[in-house]
Amino acid sequence: MILATTVICIDVSRDWLDGFCASNGQRLRLPNTAAGHAQLLAQIQDLPQPVRVGFEATGGQEWLLWSTLVAAGVEAVQLPPAQIKAFALSRGTRAKTDRIDAELIAGFMLFRPEAGRKLPGENLRILRTLTTRRGQVVEMRKRLSAQIAARRKQHIPADLEAMDANLLAMLDAQIADLERRIKSIIEQEETSAAKARLLLSIPGIGPVSTAMLIAEMPELGRMTSGEAAAMTGLAPIPHDSGAMRGKRAIAGGRRALRHVLFQAALAAACHNPVLKPVAQALKRRGKPHKLVIVAIARRLVTIANAILKTGVPWQPQLER
Repeated sequence: MILATTVICIDVSRDWLDGFCASNGQRLRLPNTAAGHAQLLAQIQDLPQPVRVGFEATGGQEWLLWSTLVAAGVEAVQLPPAQIKAFALSRGTRAKTDRIDAELIAGFMLFRPEAGRKLPGENLRILRTLTTRRGQVVEMRKRLSAQIAARRKQHIPADLEAMDANLLAMLDAQIADLERRIKSIIEQEETSAAKARLLLSIPGIGPVSTAMLIAEMPELGRMTSGEAAAMTGLAPIPHDSGAMRGKRAIAGGRRALRHVLFQAALAAACHNPVLKPVAQALKRRGKPHKLVIVAIARRLVTIANAILKTGVPWQPQLER
């Protein structure tokens, strides 16, 4: 097979870059450092152009390399690990090493050339970092609160109670500071600020869910309602075979965003004048609470997609 584009796939770890070139089968191993990135760029420049580089999302290990490649004019995309894992299972690949992973990513890119996320702008990268950190601190506070509630039944000393209170206050202060910084970053860029104003017009979507939608779903407003629901993992997936009709379930998507939308759906089910009757109707039909919240969250994200697409703030008559 002759490839019009030279495809290079890299398995990124903390210390190393393990690469595989799909065009000629060559492998490389370079340190995940500034010097290693410079070596990689030099090798890319010697290859037939254009070049497309892909790597899995690895929790941030790939961001510096990603920025370096894009700054040098190289097309580079971040690929979804869940889809690559499913691709590996479809091929019967069970062994796992960094070298095998690099070749596997190359196979996935050839199979799905349209897959991958492009590097977001600097403001969006900062916003995504801040929203991720806020989620981590909120989770820490939640766990600490549960531990404090459990310890209160054990009659712990007063000085330990004071320590717990200080820890909670510190986490509260960090959350408040992160939320101020998130608000400031959104307001710095007119595109993000305009999106925020439109999203905040929807009853049920507050500052936290607005920030997450802007940071984690920049494509919102440029897709169909079905694509928006699928990207958040809120689209029901059929499990049918022949005459059997299996139970629909949600799966996949961007997990952190889906969790925030669940919280927004809880508020919308109580306060959104359009979605509240929908939630009540589902409850009267005997639908489980979780199914009701999923349905409201799915409607919320499709409404948000439509509003960003039209640029018109939310109005009750828009949703029937």
